Amino acid sequence: MTEDGRRARVPEPVFTITGLKKSYRTGDVVVQALRGVDAILYDREVAVLLGPSGSGKSTLLNIIGGLDTATEGTVLFRGENLAEYSERKLTLYRRDHVGFVFQFYNLVPSLTAKENVALVTEVAREPMRPEEALDLVGLGERLSHFPAQLSGGEQQRVAIARAIAKRPDVLLCDEPTGALDSRTGIRVLEALTTVNESLGTTTAIITHNAAIQRIAHRVFTFSDGRIVETHENAERVRPADVEW
Repeated sequence: MTEDGRRARVPEPVFTITGLKKSYRTGDVVVQALRGVDAILYDREVAVLLGPSGSGKSTLLNIIGGLDTATEGTVLFRGENLAEYSERKLTLYRRDHVGFVFQFYNLVPSLTAKENVALVTEVAREPMRPEEALDLVGLGERLSHFPAQLSGGEQQRVAIARAIAKRPDVLLCDEPTGALDSRTGIRVLEALTTVNESLGTTTAIITHNAAIQRIAHRVFTFSDGRIVETHENAERVRPADVEW
């Protein structure tokens, strides 16, 4: 119960991941990218996936985002097994439910910030207006600027606006601050936490920067294809208070 006597809200699982394994063959060598991962990501939470390069973080994100398939194990999205989706249903899943943010912005250089975001809103079911998405990440006054006229951090925030404009259930971010300095990276993290608080979007952030873990509700530490530790932050800090 909460202090006013109401029943506390129990978070619902968005992803339930069980026994997930992924192997790749490179010539005669078999690479074990995931070695049996179990995890749950909850509705409206910010989760940080922490660990060195090659520890399995990106592989996991690609599988739950519908960009790759597991060798063994299951991923349930709101109780539905992604492995049982047809190609069409998987395409609709990526289109309607998942937003992606990568280390490199992948903006179309000949389009303005507003036009880059509109690429998504033109195909989404119930999108927000590009202006609304850009305003949410603090770029409401940069609508008509081209990528070359924007800083790296501003370009990344355009990429975030593009990802959230379709109102996804989940936002998957692979090293979104990896190419940025600390000051610019903090602005990007502020945009991500604002989106989480405003839209309730479950947000998973891959990073090798241990300082970033303090903004999360929960932290998953990866090593050699496994989650070796999971912990909750008793107190989260604002991105501006992160010491890089």
